[in-house]
Amino acid sequence: MEWVKVFSSSAEMREQLQEGVPRAVSTGSQSVCLVLWRGNLRAIANKCPHNGESLSKGTVNYLGEVICPWHGFRFNLKNGREAVERCRDAETFPVKENDEGVFVGL
Repeated sequence: MEWVKVFSSSAEMREQLQEGVPRAVSTGSQSVCLVLWRGNLRAIANKCPHNGESLSKGTVNYLGEVICPWHGFRFNLKNGREAVERCRDAETFPVKENDEGVFVGL
């Protein structure tokens, strides 16, 4: 696993992200959808496993699921599971914060 820095600090992350609003970041070879959910950063693949739409264009519901804008498939931000098993799960990534910044494990 490679840890990729997405923010220089936790403070920068909280300035750049709004609670419950998906945002895409490019990590070089992969696009990741980041969501600040209940104060914790979540990272999920930015490509819907069903039809390939960018999950960062979707919304997040009260259950902590990112909703694909094309067909409404819902993916749990914590584990990537599609809510009613209509397609394969989305890949999720570990996140860590320390004095050096905020990182996503790819």
